[in-house]
Amino acid sequence: MRYSSKGILLGSLILAACSTTPPPSTTPSKPAPTPQPSTAPTGPTLSSSPSPYRCEYSPKTGNGAFYKDDGPMSDLPANLDYIAEPAPKWEPLHKWANRPYTVLGLSFSPLAAPGQLQEQGIASWYGRKFHGQKTSTGEVYDMFQMTAAHPTLPLPSYARVTNVKNGRSVIVRVNDRGPFHKGRVMDLSFLAACRLGYATQGSAEVRVESLLPGDAPSTVIAAAQVPAATPAPVSPNLPRPIPVADQGGGVYVQLGAFSSLQNADNFKAHLARELDRDTDKLVIQSDGKLHRVKLGPYRNRDAALAAIAQITGDKNLQAVVAR
Repeated sequence: MRYSSKGILLGSLILAACSTTPPPSTTPSKPAPTPQPSTAPTGPTLSSSPSPYRCEYSPKTGNGAFYKDDGPMSDLPANLDYIAEPAPKWEPLHKWANRPYTVLGLSFSPLAAPGQLQEQGIASWYGRKFHGQKTSTGEVYDMFQMTAAHPTLPLPSYARVTNVKNGRSVIVRVNDRGPFHKGRVMDLSFLAACRLGYATQGSAEVRVESLLPGDAPSTVIAAAQVPAATPAPVSPNLPRPIPVADQGGGVYVQLGAFSSLQNADNFKAHLARELDRDTDKLVIQSDGKLHRVKLGPYRNRDAALAAIAQITGDKNLQAVVAR
């Protein structure tokens, strides 16, 4: 899961192994494992002509500019304006990243197929703090490619994003979860936000349209043939207040619950990069098929409430103390 440079997902939703050649054996060999997609960073695809939207960026300073250690790198790639937008194509949906999940007291059910969503609201962007880190799909985030994070769009899928103020429009590949910051509808990569003209400001009002690739299987096309929601400003659901629990002599605060352990681990890793304190208190507690990301233990309820107030107060999130 991804957390924006202007607001985080606190949403978001993270293997390498080596081996040696085994000695000869007389026992039947096991079938080779199914190859998995590589999560290594790949170079961007370059276009023969520059983007019509030149990427111009001046780092903003002062309060509210970026989170600590976030924002773009000091030197931008020389070929930035020639990095191509992705061409929407059909891709099998990720096995784990499209399961329902709960973050900060809010529940999310990812859409079953692309092409089913249109919405309007505030988009932010995320930069070097997450550059090179894994997304919810296990891919490596590259702030200089045209990608995005969304709470419920299928992963991976594609979307057209338009800056309402200046009319600029780009296509991005959605490969991560987030944002969960109140009032935000999407987190864009630095390059996508820069081309839309709001990287310096940090956020902008946008229209988001999920795209259905022309080569999608007929079953997916049929599933997507439903009326899309009329674009409108987003009114987030209010968080559900639930009590803090005393577990094993200490008090914990629940931040997320996932049916996939991998998604829980992704979320925990992102929180560890976003939190300015108590990162050593992030734990995953599993109960059957449910994996909860929690912060604790704290010595008592007041200490737990103070910790979550620090997080929500500084980050302006919808987090609530949870059981």
